[in-house]
Amino acid sequence: MSADLFTSFPLRRTRVHEVSGPSAAGFAAMAGAGTETVFWIRESWRPEVLNPVGLSEFLDPARLLVAEVSDQTEGLAVMEEALRDGSVPFVVIETSQPLGLTPGRRLQLAAKAGQSVGLCLIPEGMGSNAAETRWHCSPVFDRAAAASDSTLQRWDLTKNKSGTLGTWHVRWDRTSRRVRVVSPARE
Repeated sequence: MSADLFTSFPLRRTRVHEVSGPSAAGFAAMAGAGTETVFWIRESWRPEVLNPVGLSEFLDPARLLVAEVSDQTEGLAVMEEALRDGSVPFVVIETSQPLGLTPGRRLQLAAKAGQSVGLCLIPEGMGSNAAETRWHCSPVFDRAAAASDSTLQRWDLTKNKSGTLGTWHVRWDRTSRRVRVVSPARE
């Protein structure tokens, strides 16, 4: 373990962040848990479906707005407008292609103007230089808790423009509705 998780999470306002890995959608749901509304942008051609009820442990499904766009270019334009407007405090986009420096910088300026948080769910290895932080999230099998709770995850902060990097095992606490840091199990 390294630096304190809570210096980097919750995600810094007025900035756009990135997350990859098999638990990226769970990370996004946990990051948006404390906000009143989450705006989620995804490309309509994707075969999987985002189920708001499936995220109800983290977010009120009535406060999750989902926009389906034709391609990533349209999605980035929608995200930029949503961030700049500031009506929605947390905006998520699922990307399928690398994000260039210019579009990434435009998103950062829009987030700053609207006082919003942006989160890009990116494929492995396709991060933008403009991102404030980049996370990799994956599930961790926990035999002791498998019957009652399956939310144990490993979060790796692999890029941080304003702090140190770190790795944490985290679990969602249903009672307090927040992320808890868990010590890794020792053999």
